[in-house]
Amino acid sequence: MLRSLRQMEGRVVGRALRLLRNRLPRLQAGSPQDNPEDAVKEPERAQEHSLPNFAGGQHFFEYLLVVSLKKKRSGDDYEPMITYQFPKRENLLRGQQEEEERLLKAIPLFCFPDGNEWALLTEDSRETFSFVLTNVDGSRKIGYCRRLLPAGPGPHLPKVYCIISCIGCFGLFSKILDEVEKRHQISMAVIYPFMQGLREAAFPAPGKTVTLKSFIPDSGTEFISLTRPLDSHLEHVDFSSLLHCLRFEQILQIFASAVLERKIIFLAEGLSTLSQCIHAAAALLYPFSWAHTYIPVVPESLLATVCCPTPFMVGVQMRLLQEVMDSPMEEVLLVNLCEGTFLMSVGDEKDILPPKLQDDLLDSLSQGTNELKTSEQINEHVSGPFVQFFVKTVGHYASYIKWDANGQGHFQERSFCKALTSKTNRRFVKKFVKTQLFSLFIQEAEKSKNPPAGYFQQKILEYEGQKKQKKPREKTVK
Repeated sequence: MLRSLRQMEGRVVGRALRLLRNRLPRLQAGSPQDNPEDAVKEPERAQEHSLPNFAGGQHFFEYLLVVSLKKKRSGDDYEPMITYQFPKRENLLRGQQEEEERLLKAIPLFCFPDGNEWALLTEDSRETFSFVLTNVDGSRKIGYCRRLLPAGPGPHLPKVYCIISCIGCFGLFSKILDEVEKRHQISMAVIYPFMQGLREAAFPAPGKTVTLKSFIPDSGTEFISLTRPLDSHLEHVDFSSLLHCLRFEQILQIFASAVLERKIIFLAEGLSTLSQCIHAAAALLYPFSWAHTYIPVVPESLLATVCCPTPFMVGVQMRLLQEVMDSPMEEVLLVNLCEGTFLMSVGDEKDILPPKLQDDLLDSLSQGTNELKTSEQINEHVSGPFVQFFVKTVGHYASYIKWDANGQGHFQERSFCKALTSKTNRRFVKKFVKTQLFSLFIQEAEKSKNPPAGYFQQKILEYEGQKKQKKPREKTVK
């Protein structure tokens, strides 16, 4: 069933991309006209735990690209093109070279997802956003983008600095883009040695720091410290934008829709807001992974994605609201981040989660919000109650995996659901176990008798310990 649903998703999105083939921007005059869809053979999917938790030792990034707007030979429209690439790859095998070409042809579309009609700008419209590309083998690459105006007086067209990496750590790469922007104001030549030093440095393990030495003309030598967050399951997300745009009650309804794998569209003016909010929404599902179409900012030429009959989580710029509303859509949650409202909904979003657990979530989220100062504190405050929700509803999963003589696990779904004493919790879990979110999680759990020693497992053990302490006290009272 999972395989057939995935194949259906791939066919639907692929069909939409093929229909829009002629509207996709060309990347270089004279280059082969492969489509960006070739680099994204299946829909963008969120990483496991939204994005992967990498151990230290990997390279920070694969490429630094500059994507600029160039006027087409015919008409007044512009097309995005890669005008700078570091490093240049040489001596690649044929398959590697073809993969690189597909990747580099897809990227400009996602760096300028807001169409091809541009006017010269005098005020800097600085934006930070990201996108995720999924290759045919399931490997993922994240594009971290900073849109800037070129240095110098007079009006200009914006350009995008894009760092391509396999590593999900948005806060860290935002700091790296700050350093790129600082050097961009001086000269492109100053960016190269900084990025070369970064490329030679190993990506730190959680909680560790790497320090880079960099020389800037007129400023001298600088030491730049890049620290990876200790709590790696939150290193890829910042909940601040989501809290700024929506009330806790609305966030719960988005979470409930995502848990049942429905269609969710976020609308906002800025690319930064869209990117941050959709990543935050996906992160609420930890330790589960959104396994369907996932596009933080949908390029205008791929807007037909919102007509997909299978689940999706996408971001669309507000200027395309009318096109979205005119599209044939069913059972969609349409979230207006600018106004903090739902423009469309199924109508049962408040009734999906068990009432008692929903009240617990709201109480936990509402307490102590005025004391939150740092992004780390905000992330932990928001994420913690949702992790606890999954601990209480499905945290007993490992006890209901039976192992055969070959060491293969077999999940006992019926017994697992029956183990819940609360009828409302059981009713919710019976629906949740049918989702890809849960199925993919269990498939991984069935591979090893020892649950992964991650944050979720830690919280499960803490919860079980609290229940054991509570039982003797209850007996004593009796």
